[in-house]
Amino acid sequence: MLQISSPLVDVNWLHDKLHTTELIVLDASVLPVVPGYESLNSEECFQAVSGARRFDYDTKICKQDSSLPHMMPGADLFQVEVRKLGINSDSVIVIYDDVGLYSSPRAWWMFRAMGHEQVAVLDGGLRAWVAAGFDTVDSFQSNVPVGNFEARYGEDSFCDFSVVLSSLDDTSCTILDARSSGRFYGTAPEPRAGIRGGHMPNAKNLPFPELLNEGSMKPVAELQEIFSAFITPDKRLITSCGSGLTACILTFAAYLAGHRNHSVYDGSWIEWGAPSKLPVVTD
Repeated sequence: MLQISSPLVDVNWLHDKLHTTELIVLDASVLPVVPGYESLNSEECFQAVSGARRFDYDTKICKQDSSLPHMMPGADLFQVEVRKLGINSDSVIVIYDDVGLYSSPRAWWMFRAMGHEQVAVLDGGLRAWVAAGFDTVDSFQSNVPVGNFEARYGEDSFCDFSVVLSSLDDTSCTILDARSSGRFYGTAPEPRAGIRGGHMPNAKNLPFPELLNEGSMKPVAELQEIFSAFITPDKRLITSCGSGLTACILTFAAYLAGHRNHSVYDGSWIEWGAPSKLPVVTD
């Protein structure tokens, strides 16, 4: 029976295991809003890993009544939607995106939050797959048998602004912000209109590109060195970003580095930076 020993797999591993019965490949691509990051796919040219199914957490597998983008849904909706994708409780899931390594870690964290451990991110994503010369198809797989996935939501996996607010002065917790230093310090504009510049008091800045080498994760030893400057294993880590997406790259990298006490601030800066009484600083 197929099992994964790491939450990060490379394209050669996926290519070798692609037709294994338990394996489900998901495309979790989201159009990037961060400057310098572009999707490989376009309306004119679309490619997918053979057998890949679309995991749309931007519009479908998300909280439907929220004013904030792609918020984590409840267990009932998540279970219904992933069963439609043919996912079972014993499925081994590999998730990729078409930027490289950008939106796939959020889908990975969503499955982890719902109690599924046999889930991994494809290092380098679709770009690495294509660069390796592996075959692609021009559409996603659909019309699959309904799965039996059981969602068991871990309530601490995602948190809201009230949890973050109560953690600002908590020395047992570190808040890491994945946005660029310009956005963090309020010297660069936010990509969304009406959002304040700056950061939460006592938050620390770790721009997510610092964890990557051309769309792939840096080696574990380098990740451990990076995180050692911010957090010790006994502390709780809350990650944040613009909308709860690239925060999951930090969470994913911290997991690879050996940290296990994580929460993602789901509303992130699009909620915190909106006009409100939530405190914002720029130093």
